[in-house]
Amino acid sequence: MALFGDLNIVNTTDKRKLKNVIETAAHLGYSTVAINHVVNLQEKKQEIGKPTCVAELFTSPPTVQGKSKPIKIITRLTVVVSEASHCNELRTTSPRTRLYDLVAVHPKTEKLFHTACMTLDVDIIEIIMTEKQQFHFRRPPVNVAIDRGIVFELVYSPAIKDSTMRRYTISNSLSLMNIGKGKNIIISSGAEKFAEGYCLACRKGMPKQQSQPTAEKLFCMEKRGRLHRVWCTP
Repeated sequence: MALFGDLNIVNTTDKRKLKNVIETAAHLGYSTVAINHVVNLQEKKQEIGKPTCVAELFTSPPTVQGKSKPIKIITRLTVVVSEASHCNELRTTSPRTRLYDLVAVHPKTEKLFHTACMTLDVDIIEIIMTEKQQFHFRRPPVNVAIDRGIVFELVYSPAIKDSTMRRYTISNSLSLMNIGKGKNIIISSGAEKFAEGYCLACRKGMPKQQSQPTAEKLFCMEKRGRLHRVWCTP
């Protein structure tokens, strides 16, 4: 059975806005969403804090349309790494990352991408979509990441905002899919406004039933790690 959701709902200090995004997701039939906390360790005064408390947003999460159960809300941490020292926060010994249901990494260089695939304790590797990929994906590290149960995330919101970034999104996505043979790939919005992708599909005349999976369809995988547990466990 296909499960639809979005594992990249951008966190915001505006709680009303965040609640509205999650309520919209439930209305569109998404079973799971992840509130994504992005930390760029290269920027000053950036550090890994505590995740958003779901209980502070909802006393009772909204019900998924067409189902009798509430939407599942999980937390996610994405660390943008631009130098090797940043990877220390993504080792198994880091206590701060354990506060989150999912941990993702956004590597900026080929060496850091290789490190993420081979050794980092992460669930998701986010692929750059806002600029041309600065290095070629190589099959050996990608295959190791797949064997380790790590998924690669393609974010579509840049493709909506700008024609140049749309080309980068398509080019980088095709490059990764060719190397990894389409395995272990998820597509997320990465948008602050969840309805952006849905509204774009509607403007193009696409029915709701067809536009719904564009936000994210989790591929069928045999994964024993955290991603499979948080997605499939009620």
